[in-house]
Amino acid sequence: MKTIEKLNITKSRELFEEAIKLVPGGVLGARKPSDFIEGEYPIFLESGQGSRLTDVDGNEYIDFLCGYGPIILGYREKEVDEAVIRQITDKGFCFTLTQRYQNQLAKKLSEIVPCSEMSIFLKTGSDATTASIRIARAYTNRIKVMRCGYHGWHDWCVEMKGGVPEKFYEDVHEFRYNNLAQLEDLMARYGDQTAAIMMTPFGHPNHQKMAEPQPGFLEGVRELANRYGAVLVFDEVRTGFRLAMGGAQELYGVTPDLVVLGKGMANGYAISVVTGKADVMMAAAQKLFISSTFFPNSDGFIAALKTIEILERDNVLANIWEKGGHLTKKIRDIINKYDVGAELTGVAPMFYITFKKDETDTHRAKRDDFYTQLIRRGIFLHPHHHGYISYRHTEEDLDTTAKAIDEAMAYVKDKYQNKL
Repeated sequence: MKTIEKLNITKSRELFEEAIKLVPGGVLGARKPSDFIEGEYPIFLESGQGSRLTDVDGNEYIDFLCGYGPIILGYREKEVDEAVIRQITDKGFCFTLTQRYQNQLAKKLSEIVPCSEMSIFLKTGSDATTASIRIARAYTNRIKVMRCGYHGWHDWCVEMKGGVPEKFYEDVHEFRYNNLAQLEDLMARYGDQTAAIMMTPFGHPNHQKMAEPQPGFLEGVRELANRYGAVLVFDEVRTGFRLAMGGAQELYGVTPDLVVLGKGMANGYAISVVTGKADVMMAAAQKLFISSTFFPNSDGFIAALKTIEILERDNVLANIWEKGGHLTKKIRDIINKYDVGAELTGVAPMFYITFKKDETDTHRAKRDDFYTQLIRRGIFLHPHHHGYISYRHTEEDLDTTAKAIDEAMAYVKDKYQNKL
């Protein structure tokens, strides 16, 4: 059983010990050490370039988390950064009134996103998902929401309910991805009260296998929304600009009323959008208030315009699909070679390696050992979250990653061969 020494993450640990005296929990949310494998993964990063990250202890990684999704091109993408820097130094980016780049980006979205006719720009995915629900409720004069997927940290959808009164989410009902019958039952009970059906069109539940839509599933959801007069909202914060330029709605051929986009739209700069059909979107102008000091800041608009330009000009998504396809084929071959209960789900741009529950209930231990071996070999994948392919991942990166996955699977096989 080939073992690799544990990484030196002394500075990360020291910074974390300092941080817990300054910040509740040391770091927030999904970046907590307990969300990875404590003692194995770094906690603080120092720099990034292309497809690589370096932590504060000097360890370098081939990164497949991509900032949890925003880095679709690569870290420190020169064209994008230079466009933003020019905007900041030549014109400025934070003003009392809006700059014209809002219009340019809204026009561009209407060209490439099937449902896009009008847009509202915000900063984060949670901003945008919550705004979409407010728009749907104002448009329909209804309250209830049917939801499927992760939609952020705001009161109506956050998974951890601490500090959130029940009345803030009592009208939100969950259904499972690819379970049309469950949604049909919910709509039969609450359809005439339902403002929105909010869902991820590609299944990427937290800590679970990924899934594409079964035949007729998205079409069935669309029909239910039509039948009951509910607004169909696609949460494409992760899939927008990654599965296709027009997102999963373009890839799967089902058009929602509204879509929420973010992450990959601006290669790491803070911007999100609710965009969709004009009659629904106009509720935002007539019936509700959405505003923030920082929503109109033009750094995000400039970054998004330049990122989209590069995505189209350099045929980036075809490149990502091709490279991701090569890597996932290698991963499938490796999984087939080592009978340890590993599973690969997802699609070429977004993939996830999990372990099936078995009679000995060792799947968690196998998962932790597998991902420990990867991080020690300089491969930054997440034990509880899917990975992404970026434009700057090289064939050498992918070959190195496949070799590390092979070695990590062999380690798991050797360690658990008497328990399988």
